[in-house]
This record gives sequence, structure tokens and C-alpha cells, in this order.
Amino acid sequence: MTPLKYVRFFEEVGIDDVPLVGGKNASLGEMYRELSGEGVLIPHGFAITAEAYRYMLDAAGAWGPLREALEGLKEDDVTDLARRARRAREIVYDAGLPDDLVTEIVAGYKQLQEEYGEDVSLAVRSSATAEDLPNASFAGQQETYLNIRGTGSLLDACRRCFASLFTDRAIHYRIDQGFDHFQVALSIGVMKMVRSDISASGVFFSLDTESGFRDVVFITGAYGLGENVVQGAVDPDEFYVHKPTFETGHRAVLRRMLGEKAIKMVLVEGETKQTVRNIPTARADRERYCITDDDVLELADYAIKIERHYNRPMDMEWAKDGTDGKIYVVQARPETVASQRVATTIESYILTDSSAPVLTEGRSVGEKIASGRAHLIKDVAHLHEFKPGEVLLADTTTPDWEPVMKTAAAIVTNRGGRTCHAAIIARELGVPAVVGTGDGTTSVPSGEMVTVSCAEGDTGRIYSGEVPFSVERTEVAEIARPTTKIMINLGNPDLAFKTSFLPNDGVGLARMEFIISESIKCHPLALVHPDRVTDPDARAEIDRLTYLYPDGETFFVERLSEGIGTIAAAFWPKPVVVRMSDFKTNEYASLTGGADFEPHEENPMIGFRGASRYAHEAYVEGFALECRAMKRVREEMGFTNVILMIPFVRRVEEAEKVIAQMAELGLKRGENGLEVYAMCEIPNNVLLIDRFAHTVDGFSIGSNDLTQLTLGVDRDSEIVAFDYDERDEGVKLMLKMAIQGCTRNGIHSGLCGQAPSDYPDMAEYLVELGIDSISLNPDTVIKTTQRILELEKRLGVDGHPGHDHKPEVSTKVRMEVGS
Repeated sequence: MTPLKYVRFFEEVGIDDVPLVGGKNASLGEMYRELSGEGVLIPHGFAITAEAYRYMLDAAGAWGPLREALEGLKEDDVTDLARRARRAREIVYDAGLPDDLVTEIVAGYKQLQEEYGEDVSLAVRSSATAEDLPNASFAGQQETYLNIRGTGSLLDACRRCFASLFTDRAIHYRIDQGFDHFQVALSIGVMKMVRSDISASGVFFSLDTESGFRDVVFITGAYGLGENVVQGAVDPDEFYVHKPTFETGHRAVLRRMLGEKAIKMVLVEGETKQTVRNIPTARADRERYCITDDDVLELADYAIKIERHYNRPMDMEWAKDGTDGKIYVVQARPETVASQRVATTIESYILTDSSAPVLTEGRSVGEKIASGRAHLIKDVAHLHEFKPGEVLLADTTTPDWEPVMKTAAAIVTNRGGRTCHAAIIARELGVPAVVGTGDGTTSVPSGEMVTVSCAEGDTGRIYSGEVPFSVERTEVAEIARPTTKIMINLGNPDLAFKTSFLPNDGVGLARMEFIISESIKCHPLALVHPDRVTDPDARAEIDRLTYLYPDGETFFVERLSEGIGTIAAAFWPKPVVVRMSDFKTNEYASLTGGADFEPHEENPMIGFRGASRYAHEAYVEGFALECRAMKRVREEMGFTNVILMIPFVRRVEEAEKVIAQMAELGLKRGENGLEVYAMCEIPNNVLLIDRFAHTVDGFSIGSNDLTQLTLGVDRDSEIVAFDYDERDEGVKLMLKMAIQGCTRNGIHSGLCGQAPSDYPDMAEYLVELGIDSISLNPDTVIKTTQRILELEKRLGVDGHPGHDHKPEVSTKVRMEVGS
């Protein structure tokens, strides 16, 4: 066959041929040529070169009229732009295709017919020579024509595609990017069309697009042709896959979110041409994922191979063919947003005018400032009235409030201290909160603009009106690492990728409760025994939440494992200490269906919680679900960096019973590197630390509960809250005894709590004792790290004898001091 002058098949071009065939075709050719052998499916096709575009305009003498049409263009005049663009497209379309070019296009078409069959349908896609560059994508600026059949339709689509170089948006984009209209040429890709109109399609990235986290593949998809997903016209399904564990052979979807997928784009074939239109998606399809887990994992495999080939994060499009059931990559270009972000920064908020009236004060949480309209919410029934960006006023909060808390500019409560629910969630969300005001709901007028300041030390203030403030940002990428390990407290998987950029040595406390209350919402036993749930509304809610799963138990296991897995993935391979559920009976009862399975207790703080619950027949089935989820995290998902922790262990015998119970459920201590910790938050744990050290692999001292039980102070009681102080000599002695007990037993010691962040003298005390690690809330990591560095320098600390300071998962017994 005589070599074609203006047509190049994909195997004939590569990434260096952008000037000849444009970015899209160059990338498709590169992948077809280099990655098809690795199992990445690319539809075969050919490129009509940029030389053909220039030849067409040369032959028609169209350059002069085209320049005249755009001369004097007023880019900010929408009407002028539209008129001139329309005239430019007419000139290009009317230029027609020279006969020899037509001959080559038809020859290419016949070759695809020989490969795919006489009735093969085609996609005709634009590929500009300035397209898909690392700093300018040009994506979506020109047109694509789908389901093209027949020579006449193909040639007409090519003429329209060439003309689309002068769409309004393409002209405006070139002006913004500084490209000369007449230096940019258009190539056309003609390829086998993937029939995603009767299946699904979407986009996928080799990194997380929100945070820039590079260890995941992020996949989105919806039914029908891909334009809706690309343009953001539909709420798609979302999936994540963790690249490092995937490459070691673990095949599991990290996390997923069901999208609305309200519409889908399909083909509508007319008598003379084919068009597309959107139709409503059937309800049954909307209520399930558009692709299977196997499809998701195949796309992850594609993304990893494509990223490795190009050696940079990639933005790709996929389509699943409804006729052959295969998934194809139909475009790949460099990712140009998240991958361009600079190093992590620390933000410092400064109130620039403190003369405004102070409405009330309380304890500050976080170090930020925010303004918004105050909105008093008295109970859960009124949560739907809250609007994003408002300041939430409440007496107190519970896990039921968390969806609203996510959207609040700031939070103000009457009750609670630095370890209350509102404080913990606010820290994780990075939202300023003032808790324990006593009178916030009456002193702060609902409906009025206020400013919440947590940037003035321990005292948080609510000012009347919108008070100005500034934010200073400091780069932290080069911050030194102290000898004392700095770990992070985290419960919300949604924040895990972003939080992982902070300088850290892993997660010292991952709270299971947040995931259960936010993502699962149901009491575990209500999912095991839905027939025992007496509230019809709760039964209906359970049915709604679990309809995608074969049963409630599977729902619980998969949702919990995906939440914990996401945190473990974000910090892989650093250690992630996961505390098994530590709800109290009143908190368990507030979960959907929980009222039928929980007793009433006058003081749940020291009641049916932690290890005593796990070992009790009343909750044994619930604990079994938690263990199944953690077994899936470690074995199926591959996150062996997860360390499990049992809270509120009263006696050595109780610890032994729970450890044995976990082993029966497939979580045997020591197998596959599994370490099991117990919280050390009861004085008995400190007094018997030598015996406990032989039972578990480590301890996490709960400084909040340890303080409460050492001083006999109910931290939830406003009346005696003044007596709650982690710096009390008795509490400090308990900490000292615990740390010395760890040293005596050759185990790792650490601290996880608010005290070293709030009180510099506590941080110094712990470093002087030779503490190995401190686990902090994300908002205090940088400041406390800098403080610890200064302390270590002053104390001459260069390592504590008998302790391991490496950030990897230690094989020795550890001890963490936690909240």
C-alpha cells in the first residue's frame, strides 16, 4: 500500500508528534504503540494530520479571509466574538477537502472497516497542536462527533471538526493563553467508537484531585456517553484505589460514593445523521454503581501503567463498550491542577480589629477565625434549616449533628470542654469552635452577623458583626523532624489525604466512632437483627442505607473497612493506630436502631464501654463485625500498617479475654505483623502496667479519662469542670509512672492528647521524661513540632535509650498516651 501523506495510524505516531497530530492523537498513538502490549485497551484509529488542515486552507485560499474575520477582535465583547467566530467557522468549513485528502481519509476508513467490520461506527475527535500540554490542557475547546457511519458522514464530520478550531470558547482560550490563532493547527482523530451510550464512561486521575495526594487512583463514572461527566453535568459515582497496595497484589476498592447520575447521554439516530441527547436515568440504575469493582480495578491498573509510562500524574477518560463489555482508554493528558500545587503551608489567623463588642467567651478550639450569620439550632429536628456558611449555635452537639457541622463557618456551644464532641469534630474539620460558653445560645443573637475568633489563646471570643482579620501562610515542607515522634489524631477519612501532607510519623489515634456515626449511622446490632428494631422509621432508614448490600452486616463491614482503609492509605506505610469503637451507651443508643439494644445508665462514662462491652454477650455480635472489618482492612486491602487498640480495659483478665476473642475472629496477635494495643486510661492500668505489658503489644494512655478518674472529676459536669486539670501533680505522677513502666518493660511510650498543645510546660515535662511520641490534632502539629524541636535542642535530646524512633511500624511493644 502506498504510504499516506496526510493520514497516520495510531501505531505510526507517538508523544513527540504533537506538532503533527496534536496532543490528543499523539497521546493515543503513544499508548496504542507502547501500552497495548501491557493490556491497556485503546480503540484503534488514525490521525488526519495538522498538515492536512493547512493544506486544505492553502488549497482554498482561505488564510486571507480567515485573518480578516478575526482582525480587530474585541475579546470582551461577547457579541463581536460570536459573530467573528461564526464567520471563521464558515470559512474553514466551506474550504472543503481536497480530492487527494479525501482519498486518504476513505482509505483509512476502509482499513478500520476491515479490522472491526463493515458497520463499524466512528468517533471523530479534534486534536489541536497546542493541546494537552503540561501547563495548558486546551481540553474541550473543539468539537467531537460520535457514531459516524458512511463515507459522506465521515467527510462532513471532518470538515466540521476542522472548523471547530474557531469555536467561541477556543478563540477566547487561545487569547487567554497567549497562543496565535494561526500558529495553532488542528488534527483530527478518527477511531472506533466505544459504545458507552449503552454502558458507562467517565474520567479518572492518577492522583486525588482535591488534595493532590499521589498514592491513589481517583475514578468517576456515569451511564451513557462521557460528555456529562467531563463537563460536570451529572453527579457521578466515585471510586478510589490505593496504588502501593494494589501493586503488591491487593485487589480492593479503597472507598466509593454513589452519585445521583440523574441523566445519561445517549445516541439518537436520524435518517441523515446521528445526534446525542440526554434522557433521565432509570431509578434502578441511579441506585446502583455504574461499573463493577472489577471494572474499577482494571481502570486503576490502566492508570498506574499510563502514569508510569509518562512519569507524571495523568488526567484520563475511559469508556466501557456495551457491545463487547471491555473498558477502553479514550484520552490521556497531563494533570494540570492538583499536581502543580506547592508545598504544604501553615496558616496563622490574626484579628486586625479587636474593638468590636464581645458577645460571649468560652474555650477556643483550633486557631482560626471565621465570620457568618449566627443560626441557633435547638435540636436535631431543625438541622435541615441550617445553611452552609452560617455559624452554628447549639447547647451541645452529638454525632447526629456532624453533617451540618461540616458546612458551618464556625461552631459555638453552651456546654463542653476541649475534649467534647463539638471540639473534636471542629478540630478534624479545621473549623473554629468556641465551647463551654454557658450562655452562647442566648447571648449571641440568631440571625445576626458575628465573628468567631479562636486565634487569641485559650479563650475563644464571639464578636458582634463581621470583624476583619488576616491570614499568614508559612511553608512547612522543609521543617526539621524532632527525635520525639509527632503523630496525628484523626477520625474523618474525608480529611485523611489532605492531613497526610503535614509533617508526621503516622496516626496515633484513628477514631472508629466517627466513621460509624457519619458513614454507617446504624447500631451494629440493628444491622445484624433488623427484625428486633421496633421503630418503623428506623427500620425504613436501615433499609435505605443498606439497599446496595446483600445484608446489613456486609454494609457495616465494607463501610467501616473503607473508612479505616482510607486513613491507613493516606499515611501508608507509617503506623496507624485504630481504636475499636469507644461509644458509651447513650451514644450507641442515638445511632439508628440503637434504642432497642442499649441499657440506660446514669453515668455511661464509667459504664458499659470498651473491653467490657466487647467481651459481653450483649455486644459480642457487634464486636465481631468490627473485627471482620479490621481483618478486611489488613488482609484484603493490604494495610498491615494498621495497629488495633482496645479502649477502657479495666482488668488484665479482661484484656486477655478480648485478645482471645479477636484471635477466634481472625485477628490473631502476631500473625501478619498484627499488633494489639490497649488504652491506658484507668489508674489500674498504670498500677499493673508490668502485668498488662505481657498481655498486649502496647498501650495508649488516655490522658483525658486518666485525669478524670485520677481526680474523680466528671469532665462533662460544668459544676466541677474547674477541677479538671491534666497538669495536676497526681496526674503528672500517673504519667511518669506509666512512661517509666514502659521503659522498664522495654516498650515504646507516647502521648496522644491536647495537653502538650495547650500547655508548653506539659510538652517540656513529657520530653524531659523521655517520651517517644506525641500524637496531636492536625491544627496543632506544626506549632507543637516547632516547640518540641526547641525543647529537644535545649535539653540536648538526641535519642532516648531503649526506644525505637523510626517512623515504620515497630515490632516492639508500644505505648501511646491518648485522649
